[in-house]
Amino acid sequence: MLDIIDVSGLASRDAPSVARIAAALGRACRDTGFFYVTGHGIPEALLAGIFTRARAFFAAPAAAKDAISIRRSPHNRGYVGLATERLDPTHTDHKEAFNIGLDLAPSDPEVIAGKPFRGVNLWPDLPGFRETALAYFDAVWKLGCDLHAAIAADLGLAPDYFTDKLDRPMATLRLLHYPPREAARGDALGAGAHTDYGSITLLLTDDAGGLEVRRRDGTWVQAPPMPGAFVCNIGDCLMRWSNDIYVSTPHRVMNPPGRHRYSVAFFLDPNPDALIDCLPGCRGPDRPAKYPPVLAADYLRQRLDATYGKM
Repeated sequence: MLDIIDVSGLASRDAPSVARIAAALGRACRDTGFFYVTGHGIPEALLAGIFTRARAFFAAPAAAKDAISIRRSPHNRGYVGLATERLDPTHTDHKEAFNIGLDLAPSDPEVIAGKPFRGVNLWPDLPGFRETALAYFDAVWKLGCDLHAAIAADLGLAPDYFTDKLDRPMATLRLLHYPPREAARGDALGAGAHTDYGSITLLLTDDAGGLEVRRRDGTWVQAPPMPGAFVCNIGDCLMRWSNDIYVSTPHRVMNPPGRHRYSVAFFLDPNPDALIDCLPGCRGPDRPAKYPPVLAADYLRQRLDATYGKM
């Protein structure tokens, strides 16, 4: 069973709460890299609402979804068709997805300049979809920033260390649909074994199950759904930042038989110009820096090219 961390008090930066949460989070990030987050304060109606919008979107005609395909955006936004991704190079993922990024206006200077991951979102023509998605995006973005205050505390950094690195992030809100398993077609693997690219991931799942995490001994264990809780894991970017003090853990999704699975993932990648370099205090004579510095945008592009390069 993954650790369960109650983050109530973190948003207010209550000192005893931050210390408690930082200690629990630090243990989890050094051990499995996965944990559940409760006490986050995001309204239940918003959690239910994002699932309602996701189901409506994936039930739309194929032509409507293809009209806002990710192929139309160089900024990782839009619809990803069924069985077009390979998170594990040996298997095609049996899922479809829809990506939403930081909502920027066409007149935004960075959009006009064509900076990486600074494009406009593509939106389906569905009542209430955009409003619900953006409200959810903002709520989970804030929660992710709050968690970084605890991460900073655990690593001996100032509480606001990550603030200016996450104020215009390359965050992606990803709605996901996994069709029922049909073993005769060999499509049980909804998402192949992989580690996430960014700093942290906040995942909301329905009750279908299917998420599996690989333990240090190589065995796969289930991460069962927990109503109202997020499954949180660190990504490779934060592992690099922490000089492997924190670990990103391979995980996968096995499509449940006989039913559809829906989940909502929020990938919090830093600002494009954030430098991913060994954090202060994470290196020393007996722990030299393991990775060269890299801009967050360059690192994300490398990882996405590996996933979408042959699309």
